[in-house]
Amino acid sequence: MNGFINELVGATIQVLLFTLVPFIWWLITARKKENFFKWIGFKKPEHKGNIYITLLIAVGAVLVYGFGTTALVNMFSGEITAAGSAFAGKGLSYIPAALAYGFIRTGLSEEILFRGFILKRIQNKFGFAAGNVIQALAFGLMHGVPFGIATHNIGVTILLTILPGMLGFFMGWLNEKKFAGSVVPGWILHGVTNAIVTIISL
Repeated sequence: MNGFINELVGATIQVLLFTLVPFIWWLITARKKENFFKWIGFKKPEHKGNIYITLLIAVGAVLVYGFGTTALVNMFSGEITAAGSAFAGKGLSYIPAALAYGFIRTGLSEEILFRGFILKRIQNKFGFAAGNVIQALAFGLMHGVPFGIATHNIGVTILLTILPGMLGFFMGWLNEKKFAGSVVPGWILHGVTNAIVTIISL
């Protein structure tokens, strides 16, 4: 259980922080219309179409993101680090902490903010395409800009904005078009991706 309690506390704080603005927005605009959890898409997923094709596409998206990000991180290994690199070399006893990091600190908090709040609010006003592009761009920039600052390299900034942005776009499409607006599938995909990267580094 090494590091698990500390990671769980940190993850909980991050989820609360990432949920604060959506919750205030909901209180002001939608409290009397809809339950908060349903409003952000925290509901049972209902799949449309062939589930096996959806799973195949999801695996492909994760592989493209994983290999692309890993290649860039290895290329600039002295300057940038992958998700969960703080766990590098800690050993298998840190698996519970790595899971808390992957599924709660990053997966849950970011899905609430980007796919549960930004996408849904913009989609309601301007349509799915606009909402998905904007949330994916914001999601990509949140990842790419820190890498760009660390490396002072515009190419790294662009590539590490595009790769997470593409994954964010895919998760938005997955949630809204394949699972009736539930953020749960995106959360699972996001959590699995980050947990795997983190556990590999142990």
